[in-house]
Amino acid sequence: MQNANILSVGAYAPALVLDNQYFNDLLGEDVGAWLSENVHIHRRHWCADDESTADLAEKAALQALERAGVAAADLDLIIVATDTPEYISPSTAAVLQYRLGATRAGTFDLNTACAGFVTALDTASKYIQADPQYQRVLVVGAYAMSKYLNKTDKKTVTLFADGAGAVVLGAAPRETGKGFLASRLLTHGEYHEWMGIYAGGTHQPVDANVLENRGHQLQFVRKFPKELNPEIWSRMAIELSERSGIDLKEVDQFFITQININAIWETLDRLNLPHEKGHTIMQEYGYTGSACIPMAFNDAWEKGLVKPGDTVFFIGSGGGLAFAAAAFRI
Repeated sequence: MQNANILSVGAYAPALVLDNQYFNDLLGEDVGAWLSENVHIHRRHWCADDESTADLAEKAALQALERAGVAAADLDLIIVATDTPEYISPSTAAVLQYRLGATRAGTFDLNTACAGFVTALDTASKYIQADPQYQRVLVVGAYAMSKYLNKTDKKTVTLFADGAGAVVLGAAPRETGKGFLASRLLTHGEYHEWMGIYAGGTHQPVDANVLENRGHQLQFVRKFPKELNPEIWSRMAIELSERSGIDLKEVDQFFITQININAIWETLDRLNLPHEKGHTIMQEYGYTGSACIPMAFNDAWEKGLVKPGDTVFFIGSGGGLAFAAAAFRI
């Protein structure tokens, strides 16, 4: 039987950089101090007017393919995880497949909000495990939430940013001991009305009234309990440890949803692990949703913080509320 190995990673962030002072000026109050101290966000990247999700995905994908030494024409499947798609229909993955020239690849999009990349990684791994026709799979997390922000809403406009991350998975014999080890998906659907973009689908098609009331933009409807993410993230890490047979202390890096550094640190504290095992990038990139985990992984890869033979846990969460976790030996 074959397993799914991570062959490479790539990432891309738009050129436009906005620091916290930009939002102090935009909103007419000091929000920068709170952002720096409480969530550790100092800067973020936003798309230019003529940039969109497919552009971000394409650039991250090209870097990952080049690093893997895999031609786009040799891909068997492309999965794009996003809740800011190029269109409602057709899929962003179809756009990406055409741009890359991946003429043999099947495609689909996957939406579990900011848990999307890890969910897609789990899905792609199981395609490879289950069917030998899938030898090389591209998984992309892409996010252009700046297109959906209300520029007067300090709860959202200061946090969210744009970017993309991609990995190339390749099939290899299970006997190597490398690759996909374990996973867990979890949803608390009772929170589905607490945060989201609630217009534009069949529930509430976009019309003049929706546009006037900003219903097509991201909304925080209710404040989530601050302990929710650390509690579930730590529980999922323990479950991954049990399923994979790997002691938590043997895990080299944890790549966790990059929305709040204190939540990441609390998770590691609950697991009795040092904070440096939770690599973070939100200080430079803001919160990039379904792209944040592969972007953090790429940053660690480039800095030599992860290397062949290391064990990594990916743990993501997002609107829904959806949670996903996956363990790999690189």
